[in-house]
Amino acid sequence: MEAPIRIGAVEYLNTKPLICDLETLAPNIELILEVPSRLADLLADGQLDVALIPAIEYFRAGSYTVVPDISIASRGPVLSVTLFSRLPWAGIRWVALDEGSCTSATLCQILLRRKYGIAPEIVPLPLAQAAEGSDADAVLLIGDRAMRACLPGFAHAYDLGQEWHDWTGLPFVYAVWAVREGVDLGPAEAALVESKRRGCARIGEIAHEQAPKLGLDAGFCRRYLANIIHFDLGPREQAGLHHYYMLACELGLARRGVNLEFYRSAHLAESR
Repeated sequence: MEAPIRIGAVEYLNTKPLICDLETLAPNIELILEVPSRLADLLADGQLDVALIPAIEYFRAGSYTVVPDISIASRGPVLSVTLFSRLPWAGIRWVALDEGSCTSATLCQILLRRKYGIAPEIVPLPLAQAAEGSDADAVLLIGDRAMRACLPGFAHAYDLGQEWHDWTGLPFVYAVWAVREGVDLGPAEAALVESKRRGCARIGEIAHEQAPKLGLDAGFCRRYLANIIHFDLGPREQAGLHHYYMLACELGLARRGVNLEFYRSAHLAESR
């Protein structure tokens, strides 16, 4: 029996429209759910064939291709990537970054160093540690954890999607479907595309189903998925992704010389 295509995704709300009915759309798919940083490790180790990895990990690997026209992105505020701070930006000297994050952690460092001209000490915030218990000046939270957090002891809550857009005027891309070198997705490629189509058409259903599990209001979840998160990877998103990559390279946070390469099935590649 042919080995299944192992697909890795995140258990966050903003991923649900991209994995809608996924396991029923192709006969040979195994879906594995993990935190973003862990997905990148599993893909690099060959334990996954395709994964919704943090965008920065695509550039750090330098050997993947990207499934076209699918991403998790924002064109302004994102609500699920927040830097909670006791001080205004200029006063931050110590930042704890969500251990589940890669792309947003890099974005936070870019904003600190390039937009605000400061270089605070960076430490990890373990997934099991309550953010409220951190002694850091600021803590970065991502995903559902960020949307549920209030952190009343932190005077400021900076939305990093909004910070990026105000600074650059570009969308920000958080994650892409990355395909490991040598993998032929076969029917799984069409399944990923159809899953996105179905998920975007059923935002209301997804929000209604997921809200009670997250302890969030269903109306808020629907507006978040319909109006805040964008799932395309068009020219503007690609421009934002490229600009982010260039800034990450300047700070030594990504390897240089990596281009955005789109996945083509083996059959299509051979026919050209």
